[in-house]
Formats: sequence, structure tokens, C-alpha cells
Amino acid sequence: MDFHTPLIRATLLKRYKRFLADVKLEDGREVTAHVANPGSMLGMKDAGMTVWLEPNDDPKRKLNFSWKLAEVGDAMVVVDTAMANKVVAEVLRARAIAPLAAYSDVQAEVKYGENSRIDFLLQGDGLPDCYVEVKSVTLSRQAGLAEFPDSVTKRGAKHLRELSAMVADGHRAVMLYLVQRDDCTRFALAANIDATYAAEMSLAREIGVEALCFATKPTRMGVNLVEELPIYI
Repeated sequence: MDFHTPLIRATLLKRYKRFLADVKLEDGREVTAHVANPGSMLGMKDAGMTVWLEPNDDPKRKLNFSWKLAEVGDAMVVVDTAMANKVVAEVLRARAIAPLAAYSDVQAEVKYGENSRIDFLLQGDGLPDCYVEVKSVTLSRQAGLAEFPDSVTKRGAKHLRELSAMVADGHRAVMLYLVQRDDCTRFALAANIDATYAAEMSLAREIGVEALCFATKPTRMGVNLVEELPIYI
């Protein structure tokens, strides 16, 4: 998944109002960038860190910069949560995720459940419909370990219940965690951040919801899928 244009380097001054960040460009200008991330961004919003922005000259957009990546220690981390679905859409259509490669038809944002939309509905001849929910994973509090979530997520727990209902109806359901940083080799749930989500995942897996996790390699040119990671839940 490539960015529209190569990213430019800047220094973070502050993130505020969830979707805004003030940054300092390398030429000294201070500008406001759009932050496409409604989460807490735990560990990746400290003033002074190096960030990477995607510039645009679209007159219809209020801001000329979008914050895409952050350098956290030695890691490059994806800030824009929308990138996760873009990456997964690309690899699903290329049939590059082995456990899901048998599905030939990929539909995004299909209505299902209780006023929800599934990220991807996969279909194939002779196969049960497969409902795939994608979560962007950026938290790491221990070397090499990626964790989700980084804050309490009632919406995430609802998604797990809806996936469980799909399994109960005879379909296949997958929770796909996409680790959007390049320094992790394994994945676990952050149960001490959201115990309810962890409990819902335990119930969902007992019912038959599958869990998959894949690593990515973010660069200033784009984000690419790398490999499947082991899950410790």
C-alpha cells in the first residue's frame, strides 16, 4: 500500500482535539496536520518526536498535511488508522493471506449485525461467508510485543459479539489484528487496559471466531504486509 506522495519529515509539537496536531517542518514553519486516529495513541504522541506527513494541495481539504507515521524509539509506527483497511484490502484481493486465500470475492464495508458494517465480507464457491474485522495495532509496552487495545474500546467489544453471532449463524468470522509498527514479533491483548475486551475475545474464540495477526513494514513510501505473527491470548 503506497502513500499518494512521499512523506516529509517534521517534529511534533502537540496533538489535540483528537484529530489535530501542531508540527514544525524542517524549514522552520509551524503548521497544523490532520490526525486520522481517534484512539489514545498511547506512547506515540510525545512532543519532540519525529513524525512524517503526507502533503496535499487539494483546495477542498482544510489542512495541507496529514500525519501518517511517527518514529517511536527505533520503530516506525503508522498513525493513520485508515491505513490498516487499505493494506488488508490490497492483500485480500491479491489472495496473499494464506488462511483466507481461497476466497475470490472481497467486499468492503458491508452492513451486518446491529447497525454495523463489517470491514470485509469474503465469499467463494462452496465456502461459508467469511466476516473479517480489522484492528490497527500500534501499542508496544514491552520489547517485541504488540498489544491491543491502547484504551477501553466498547466498540471493539461490540464487534466481537457481532462476529460471534455470525459464527452462530453458520458463517466464518475472523478478527484480524494488523501490527502497524516494525519492531514487534508477537501479539497479545492488553487485558490490563481493557479487561472487558479481553473477556469478550475469550468468549468469541470459544464460539469459533478466529484470530489472525500480521506484521507490516511502514516506510515513508508506504506500508507493506510482512508476515504472520504468533498470538498469545
